[in-house]
Amino acid sequence: MACWFSTTAIGPDLAQTWGLSQGQGAWLTNGVQIGFVLGALAASAVNLPDILPMTRLITAAASLAALANAVVLLEPGFAGLLLSRLATGVALAGVYPPALKLMATWFVTGRGLAMGLLVGALTLGSAMPHLLRALGGGLDWRWVVAGASLGSLGSALVFGLWVREGPHGFARATFDPRQTMTVLRDRPLRLASLGYFGHMWELYAMWAWFLAFAMAAGQAGALPPGGASVLTFAVIASGVLGCALGGWLSDRLGRCWTTAGMMMVSGGCAALIGFAWGGPPWLLGLIALIWGISIIGDSAQFSAAVSELSDPRLVGTALTLQLALGFALTVLAIWLLPHVAAALGGWQWAFLAVVPGPFLGAWAMLRLRVLPQASRLAGGRR
Repeated sequence: MACWFSTTAIGPDLAQTWGLSQGQGAWLTNGVQIGFVLGALAASAVNLPDILPMTRLITAAASLAALANAVVLLEPGFAGLLLSRLATGVALAGVYPPALKLMATWFVTGRGLAMGLLVGALTLGSAMPHLLRALGGGLDWRWVVAGASLGSLGSALVFGLWVREGPHGFARATFDPRQTMTVLRDRPLRLASLGYFGHMWELYAMWAWFLAFAMAAGQAGALPPGGASVLTFAVIASGVLGCALGGWLSDRLGRCWTTAGMMMVSGGCAALIGFAWGGPPWLLGLIALIWGISIIGDSAQFSAAVSELSDPRLVGTALTLQLALGFALTVLAIWLLPHVAAALGGWQWAFLAVVPGPFLGAWAMLRLRVLPQASRLAGGRR
């Protein structure tokens, strides 16, 4: 997953090298989102995650992601960069949703924690380019891109040589595009997906633009020189703790309570972080870290809920469709946020634009909790 934000982490370097505007930089991030959506929609339309062996699909997709990401090293110009990011997103649609289904084949009890740790790995991988940039200091931006591609190739080797499906496998589906509509008509799945959409409205907008926020806060004196990349890595990577905590709570307190609680905390952080703009640095860092933990801590639990609420033959299709629609929403959120910042005269209050998402998501999950079908969640823990 390091390929996801490989150009976002080096956005200032690419802007200087190619003279890119902030809007063009946003489209490099959105290119991955759009590619992921297109790849996931295509995969769900033909039921690909429920037809092909998951390890083969993930191995091929991770290899393709590494190659597509490496195209950036050829310096192809903005159009070539955008196509590279689109292809990277399409490839990652063959990694993330099937990996969630694959994890579910190993666990019935404890599935929430298992999926939480998997999304924690996604979180750490997504943060890795920021760490490479921070550790690299004055090193050329190409090292960040190359490191991300090598990471993806390494994961392809792991999946291809050592990973297999677990003992709790799902029945194979046959190709039938109408099965996607079956998923969409299911009310509990719709509520779980609405909760996920509220979560996604906030998540990737924060991940994509926190570096810009932190750099602007540093210029305002709220961070020490050079601290923006380090804080951005720490904020995203802290989500690993959130994913483990969210999984543990979800298996014990219930999927709906955990996701609603996490979204209320993260929405509160989005509303409050502007107040820490003027310092002291520890206050900004504390709110940011709590936000980083809570903003992703519930993510895997929406997938766990879908795996429990779906027809067993269509788990892969349902997961992929949920992710596709959620990531489509992130395209709008990522595009919107710099326009909000420009309208407000800076980044201090820009994250107020994402606050409605998590609170809408919390409402949806609390509505899901009262439905009788919610008894299938986490062994009866709603």
